[in-house]
Amino acid sequence: MARSSKKRGSRGGSGSKGRKEKKAAPAAEVEVVEEGKGMGMEDGMVIVTTVVLITTILMVDYHMASYFGQGTFF
Repeated sequence: MARSSKKRGSRGGSGSKGRKEKKAAPAAEVEVVEEGKGMGMEDGMVIVTTVVLITTILMVDYHMASYFGQGTFF
């Protein structure tokens, strides 16, 4: 037997009128917490890296001055 062809309506047309939209649940209130004004991890890393770099440059210069006589600061 031959199948009967049924016309289907476009989506969102009359078929969607029977559906009920779900209402979103009310959002819980969020408490905003401010960070402390102290020094953070990034700031500490910058300071430590700077001190280590300057110390290394001075130690290499001292070594060059004491063994080869060509130091810039010593």
